[in-house]
Amino acid sequence: MAVSGAGAGAGRAAGRGRRIILWRHGQTSWNVERRFQGSTDVELTETGVGQARRAARLLASLGPDAIVSSDLRRAARTAGELAALTGLDVTQDEGLRETYAGVWQGLTHEEIIARYGEEYAAWKRGEPVRRGGGELETEVADRAAPVVLRHVEKLPEDGTLVVVSHGGTIRTTIGRLLGLEARHWESLGGLSNCCWSVLGEGLRGWRLLEHNAGTLPEPVLGDDD
Repeated sequence: MAVSGAGAGAGRAAGRGRRIILWRHGQTSWNVERRFQGSTDVELTETGVGQARRAARLLASLGPDAIVSSDLRRAARTAGELAALTGLDVTQDEGLRETYAGVWQGLTHEEIIARYGEEYAAWKRGEPVRRGGGELETEVADRAAPVVLRHVEKLPEDGTLVVVSHGGTIRTTIGRLLGLEARHWESLGGLSNCCWSVLGEGLRGWRLLEHNAGTLPEPVLGDDD
């Protein structure tokens, strides 16, 4: 079942419909170290800046109408590369930040498994888990999905919104907009750095048109792997 955003597709003439491009930020040093970032404000590496510039050229060719971004620096810098090419302003919103994960933040993947193995395994099984004492995935969707939908409603007919955010937040937002049960969100898989997913507006709600697009396959280095 697909969930519409304030009547997605209702009463509009036949056309492509509005699109949402959910774009993950470029590489950070913590991504390379497989260190859980969460809401920690980590900068892009030089490689990450290069990824953002390359991806921005591709996304600019799609003619976006608006850009909204997480206010964390890794996302804001990524969004800035697209803004420089398109001339669009970037609206920053803290509702698009990555999942807050309490004591997990700053730990490597291996350290999390060693110290919190049962909690990690329960999360991977799709159980509602406050990783590190932080947010539930459903709580992330509760704050992020409404931000996206508010900006979608401002689009022109058949317009395109680019949302610059984080792997975990993007995955939960897609799951919520598609109407998937939270325990199935893991099946969407992660996004590689500076890759994106595309949702299209249909008569019955939002549809997933592309996922983890933008490059040849690369490892997923992020908080949701």
